[in-house]
Amino acid sequence: MHEEKIKRLYDLKRASESGGGEEKIAAQHAKGKLTARERIDLLMDPMTFVEIDKYVTHRGESEGQKYHGDGVITGFGRIGGRLVFAYVYDFTILGGSLGEMAGRKVVKLMEQALKVGAPLIGIIDSGGARIQEGVLSLDGYGDIFYHNTLASGSIPQITASIGPCAGGAVYSPAMTDFVIMVENVGQMFVTGPEVVKEVLSQDVSFEELGGARTHASKSGVAHFIAKNEFECMDEIKKLLSYIPQNNTEEPPLVEGIDDPNRIEPNLINILPENPYQQYDMKKIISSIVDTGEFLEVHELFAENIIVGFGRMNGRSVGIVANQPSYLAGALDINSSNKAARFIRFCDAYNIPIVTLVDTPGYLPGADQEHNGIIRHGSKLLYAYCEATVPKITCIVGKAYGGAYIAMGSKNLRSDINYAWPTAEIAVLGPEAAITIIHRKDLKQSPDASATKKKLAKEFRNKFANPYIAAEKGIIDVVIDPMETRPFIIRALESLINKRETRPPKKHGNINL
Repeated sequence: MHEEKIKRLYDLKRASESGGGEEKIAAQHAKGKLTARERIDLLMDPMTFVEIDKYVTHRGESEGQKYHGDGVITGFGRIGGRLVFAYVYDFTILGGSLGEMAGRKVVKLMEQALKVGAPLIGIIDSGGARIQEGVLSLDGYGDIFYHNTLASGSIPQITASIGPCAGGAVYSPAMTDFVIMVENVGQMFVTGPEVVKEVLSQDVSFEELGGARTHASKSGVAHFIAKNEFECMDEIKKLLSYIPQNNTEEPPLVEGIDDPNRIEPNLINILPENPYQQYDMKKIISSIVDTGEFLEVHELFAENIIVGFGRMNGRSVGIVANQPSYLAGALDINSSNKAARFIRFCDAYNIPIVTLVDTPGYLPGADQEHNGIIRHGSKLLYAYCEATVPKITCIVGKAYGGAYIAMGSKNLRSDINYAWPTAEIAVLGPEAAITIIHRKDLKQSPDASATKKKLAKEFRNKFANPYIAAEKGIIDVVIDPMETRPFIIRALESLINKRETRPPKKHGNINL
């Protein structure tokens, strides 16, 4: 009698683990894609994954068969020894479409992750809402969106797109903290190419419309691109290594990997003599972080600003830096959005923010003004002002006008503000300032170009330097560039016990 019951258990187990059957699994492999269970094995530490709701079946029957699991695998396990919760869509079962029971499974998992305060990982390979289940399928997505919002700022949420994700299904990944897309495999769009062609008479491929590169470089939906599924799982593990389990914990500490007092004598040589010449800010970042390791976020989107994670003496930091090699490091709509969202993530999860400044100002032009640079630019100001984590700013080059204020200035309550001797802090750049201040002199000069050059040099020497700001206490210390790393680390250590409160309120009203 017992044997029969045990046999039934193992029969159900085999049925559940076979997904949509051998034929569907073979079809998945033929597309160059792993199955949901293979993906879990790749992501989780061996023998740690515990599947829940394994024997749930979908409402009604499809193709004359009931499938266990209803197109999504849910459970918990460990990554690098840390507890994580994961839901993984199984494309071999009804195309990974979401029905009522699948929606319930995902929501149940999300609630459990919130209760215990552990990261939530979603792997998307889904045809979207299950048409046959109508409004119940849509209800499932609505419930998932609600729980994405509850989890936001409480537990980290990471989504990997390794297959289709269409219609309303795209909004759950967009509400999570980070989206990783696999090239030529992951696709996300609200309406597919067929609808676009029918409604707008535009011919566009799946990749052009919603592929990984499109979302990483144009829309900003994807934070990371992976070449394949193996690289995708590695990216998730790397990302988790920089962030805490939840908003009540500190990020992981990695001790003894680099000398906190290490100096970089060649750091100043990265900066060109001509302040308007391009250079790569990433070289400065890799010189000051532990072992040169920097995990860049949104690498291909709004490249005029750099955001990402590094470590300083083993502690995670979020780095925000202008990139003079792209649009001269000027701030614009996309860079403001990109940096503001990253700053808010860091603030939510107790990750200090290090800002490196070299910007000539906001990007001018009718397009920027008409598309709302005022509205979008305010998000960056809001994010810095709202953040209560330790904030350290170092001005390495230009810091002009409103862009100086927006990039972690003292008035936005940055805790420690450093500057290199090469810093130029002014309302306008010398050339622009001279054109306004000495308009009459330049008109009357027989050699306006030479006069402008001379006056600009005088302005730069007199005003565009860090010492006036240092005299007013707006810059705390002017430092030798080679000592940037130890100065930042000492500031971080002094701020470990920082506590800062804000007026009680439900939430602020950021200008979305």
